Amino acid sequence: MTSVGAHQAKTHLSRLLDRVERGETLTITRQGRPVAHLVPGESDDRVPATEGAESLRALRRRVERTRIEELIATIHEGHRPAFLAVAYP
Repeated sequence: MTSVGAHQAKTHLSRLLDRVERGETLTITRQGRPVAHLVPGESDDRVPATEGAESLRALRRRVERTRIEELIATIHEGHRPAFLAVAYP
């Protein structure tokens, strides 16, 4: 395991991250004492954004387009018109 001083780690962080990304483990020291370890991250199993976006586009193509009038009718379904809701003496 390679040791790197805190000042050097701060100065060359991007280079150190490249090394860690390739699988190397580094120890960061302060005044010769280990204070942190840089270790490779776990694999990321998430779906890339481009794949997720394409899935949404495909779904939108398959779903039938609904007209605005149908949506409004569905929203108001079961509602009484306002003029019927008022009690007249």
